Amino acid sequence: MKKKITFLQWLPFILVILVSFSGTSQTTVMELENGTLLNGASIQNCSTCSNTMVGNLGGSSNGGVSIAINLKNAGSYSLKLFYCTGDPRSIYITANAENHLVVPCPASGGWSTVANKTVILNLKAGTNTITFDNEDNWGPNLDKIEFAALTTSNIQSISFGENNHIEYDLNNGFYDVYFGAEKIIDHATAYASSDQTYQSTDYQNAAYTFSLFTDALGSGTKYTITLTASGKLDMQQVFYAYNDSDFLVTQVILNGTGSNCYKMSPLTSSLLSPHLGSGDTRALNIPYDNDAWVRYDAMNLEAANFTSSEVTSIYNNTNRDGLLIGSIEHSDWKTGVSITGSGSSAAAVSVIAGWTNPLITRDKRGHGWVGVGETSCASPKIMIAKNTDWRSAFENYGAANASLNPKYIHDWVDAKPFGWNSWGAIQTDINLSKSKAVVDFFDNDCNEYVNGDNTLYIDLDSYWDNMSDQQLAQFVTYCKSKGFEPGIYWAPFVDWGKWNRGVEGSTYYYESCWTKVNGQPLELDGAYAMDPTHPATKERIDYFVNRFKNAGFTMVKIDFLTHASIEADSFYDPAVHTGTQAYNEGMKYLIDTLGDDFLVYAAISPNVATGPYAHMRRIACDAYKSIDETNYTLNSTTYGWWQNQMYDYIDADNVVFDNVSLGENRARLASSVVTGTVMVGDDFSQEGAWTSKAKSLLQNKRILDLAKKETHFVPIEGNTGSNASELFSTIVGDSLYLAVFNYSKDNSKTYSINLDRIGLNTSETYQVDGLFQSTTTTASNAFEVTLPAADAEIFAFYNGNSLSVLDEKSIQNGITLYPNPARDYVQLNLPPSVQGKIQLQLFDISGKEIWDVHRQVDSSELRIAEGFDNLPSGFYVLAVSTVENQTHYLKLLKN
Repeated sequence: MKKKITFLQWLPFILVILVSFSGTSQTTVMELENGTLLNGASIQNCSTCSNTMVGNLGGSSNGGVSIAINLKNAGSYSLKLFYCTGDPRSIYITANAENHLVVPCPASGGWSTVANKTVILNLKAGTNTITFDNEDNWGPNLDKIEFAALTTSNIQSISFGENNHIEYDLNNGFYDVYFGAEKIIDHATAYASSDQTYQSTDYQNAAYTFSLFTDALGSGTKYTITLTASGKLDMQQVFYAYNDSDFLVTQVILNGTGSNCYKMSPLTSSLLSPHLGSGDTRALNIPYDNDAWVRYDAMNLEAANFTSSEVTSIYNNTNRDGLLIGSIEHSDWKTGVSITGSGSSAAAVSVIAGWTNPLITRDKRGHGWVGVGETSCASPKIMIAKNTDWRSAFENYGAANASLNPKYIHDWVDAKPFGWNSWGAIQTDINLSKSKAVVDFFDNDCNEYVNGDNTLYIDLDSYWDNMSDQQLAQFVTYCKSKGFEPGIYWAPFVDWGKWNRGVEGSTYYYESCWTKVNGQPLELDGAYAMDPTHPATKERIDYFVNRFKNAGFTMVKIDFLTHASIEADSFYDPAVHTGTQAYNEGMKYLIDTLGDDFLVYAAISPNVATGPYAHMRRIACDAYKSIDETNYTLNSTTYGWWQNQMYDYIDADNVVFDNVSLGENRARLASSVVTGTVMVGDDFSQEGAWTSKAKSLLQNKRILDLAKKETHFVPIEGNTGSNASELFSTIVGDSLYLAVFNYSKDNSKTYSINLDRIGLNTSETYQVDGLFQSTTTTASNAFEVTLPAADAEIFAFYNGNSLSVLDEKSIQNGITLYPNPARDYVQLNLPPSVQGKIQLQLFDISGKEIWDVHRQVDSSELRIAEGFDNLPSGFYVLAVSTVENQTHYLKLLKN
């Protein structure tokens, strides 16, 4: 290993090292059809190849092809593989019967269109046998290889974090990533697809520079490798090393006239070895949005073969070690992270900016071009993080997204929202009398079900237009008269009519603003997508938002937002060329029009890109009452809970009691408490089995007190595939809350839970209280409980005299603070009633106390700066305790 140059980050100047190299030497071209065909492989015609190619590789034919290469010297060799495929496929390359490399091959443009990928093989002196096949699926067709010894390595070491580094080979255009002494990513390369595909391994010259930088994530050193070659656009590979952070950020940039790209990868490697130890190793496939009842899937690594949206993690569920790779910028690109397992401890990985898939991103065409008309095109920044707890890595990833993609919407300073939504049960039958009757139910018969501000959001979902504007205004007035907040629903970027007519509030017709793919309107979920950059779409937004404002609504649920992110033939705005660019323009216009008057609640929407534009987001899609629907919803919570770092709140969809069992009712309500907010949905305009259940379940003080807290649950296990974890926990003050779910519809289940696994001390004895059924027991070392079929319980563990420092207290707003988000300090505005000495306690989002100080109040303003500059980014709760023993809690976001 080369000596790490850790002193570079302190230098006030830029060091430049210029290296000239000739890439690989004595390149040998080998036609694969001249190799030995195995099993069902066959030779096929190819007009754009060198006459023929090898097909029927892998799949049911189990086809393969092998070649023999005799080498004088052992060492590292470059193998450029030329292939054809109409869809993304992988080829396995095995040298000398050792472990195979998995090489993902993106669609080349057709079965007679040639593309290429370069991999690095370590070979021996003498005869080497190299086999190309695919044990699991069909592979691409193969034309030839170009084979050559690598030139002498010229390693530049780049340090990041504590004892981590990159070794970049300036002579050959690839890099290795080390965490500690372990090589995690081997021979990683970069590429950019523009007028041609530029690969980092194809350049002849490299220049290395570094400089100091500061961005929303912090300060550190930026390292740049600039690659040049005659006849090629310049390529830069950039690495960001943050002071006091163990993660690495990288991106690739193409420079020069015509550098616009439709696909880029700052990281592609055929061999990722995360060194996670023995145990249950998983790779997590994350969906793009929450539409069509999609599920997250934690797959066994050796069986993984997927492209995850924006981020993935490979982790050991047994010891919880994990490696996370994900995009942290979302202004231009849709990004996928491709993982193909090659055993229980290795995989191929490729980060693909410019990734689309009709079943996942909902696109019916390829990604648009980025950097059109400019002289530089950059991929999104990609985070690479290794952590001893894969769950912490995800929360850090979510916080990084929140920092680099800050809130565009106004800050939410009120209490966590609770409410009711009409789509749970009333659905198309919503009208004024039913709406008012629901208000009466909560006011008269279920009045303990309120949030920390003693209110509820009564939300009219789709079909609110059964009512006239006058009736809507009557509902709003009636709702507010009872102390509740009125909400409404809208899908701003879809046309359900699908016929050409005048656009509301505009002189345009709908046909002019439909999103077109191959000249035809794109239909998704039964509606046409609308171009979010078109003036008609924006004028329609003005029209409906003004109606909502005039009626007096204070909440809006926005739905089917994925329609705004669809790749299109073109957009009205000539500066917009990708679906993500269009999405940002449309969402910014929507939020600007809504102003500061609404709680904004996103339903179907992109998981990550929606973060700046909503206070609250639904984690799943149209779940109602059954235990199966709770399992489905909590699958998204199990593997997507970390999105609470980007949204103020997430919720578990409709909580409907109806006439199913009481256990299923408890599970639905518990799923909502675990996920974030509570939004119920029964038809409370009439009496039914659900009304008595609601009066009991929704007025359980201990459940409500927990639901009001500014905390979130995390999964205990991450090995459940496409199902949900059975266990979730959170810590508030000096208490741990454990939610336990039995998803079986037929059988009870006994759980024996090691206290260490849930974060408690096995040498302590804890009192354990069941919050739903008011049970009390004790636990030490392990906790054993039996749950009936289709049921849930939330247990509080404590070993003191009170459940929690926050249990009997709610978030209050008698004291305000600014700036919020804060960076270096916060300033408290204090009412006249606050006098003398006060206690200030800062808690992180898990309830852990960060610091505890006492200050004297001398005026109505109090500035607090202690430790803020070193405080990690994220959400916090500031507790202000006065001499009158009153405690006020304020939410704080630290940037």
